[in-house]
Amino acid sequence: MIRVALLLAGLAAPAAAQEVARANGALLRGLDKISGRTTDMPVSVGQAVRYGRLEVRLGECRYPAGDPSSDAYAQLTITDTTQNVTLFSGWMIASSPALSALDDTRYDVWVISCQS
Repeated sequence: MIRVALLLAGLAAPAAAQEVARANGALLRGLDKISGRTTDMPVSVGQAVRYGRLEVRLGECRYPAGDPSSDAYAQLTITDTTQNVTLFSGWMIASSPALSALDDTRYDVWVISCQS
């Protein structure tokens, strides 16, 4: 979690060099490790999508204002609906999905991009 905070601080600073913009939504991708099938999931800020037994909620999606296609980082909360337990809560970064990843035996979820 500390590494993510340091990375986010580095993305936001120095303020004069790189401004951060907020998007209205994000494109997420899920992988079912058993079937090998991937699913793209558009989600709006404040909304949630279901992916198998998971509920994926997007709190925020940010990207460099000068280059929207360069990277995205999203604040996600991922809950296992069958056990009513939070599996992931934090920031995921599109360019470094392994830095802060969902730890689940069946599913992977990662950020592709922010969407307006």
